Amino acid sequence: MPEHSTFEQELAKNGKLIYYNVGDSMLPLIRQGRDLLEIVPKPAGRLHRYDIPLYRRSSGQYVLHRILKVRPQDYVLCGDNRWTREYGVTDGQIIGVLHSVIRDGKALSMECPKYRLYVHLWCDCFPVRAFLLRLRRKLKRMRKPQHEK
Repeated sequence: MPEHSTFEQELAKNGKLIYYNVGDSMLPLIRQGRDLLEIVPKPAGRLHRYDIPLYRRSSGQYVLHRILKVRPQDYVLCGDNRWTREYGVTDGQIIGVLHSVIRDGKALSMECPKYRLYVHLWCDCFPVRAFLLRLRRKLKRMRKPQHEK
């Protein structure tokens, strides 16, 4: 039976981690099962607003969400396809940072101008985005037949 390694072990062994995303919390940037993610080890020091760390919750769940605010002792994060912020994520929980998204064989660097424009349009308008995501969710619920609810 093959032994499974953790993300932390893979990063330590290979200096990077490449895997397919599971989940839709980072849409539209990251598409589930279609885009490859390249994670590099967390750099020394604090991360910055808009960085996308890979961190491990106390439940053991790995999460890849964007930093919306850097606070003195922790970070406030949220997925691009979410409206609920997560508070209290510390540097000790962060194991790596998204370096690039590989889509259709092409790498999208987190440093390219196109990506930077997306980040500012998507994140700087967080209240509007949160409202639209909540509205979309409510409309979907209203359209479902009663037996599916």
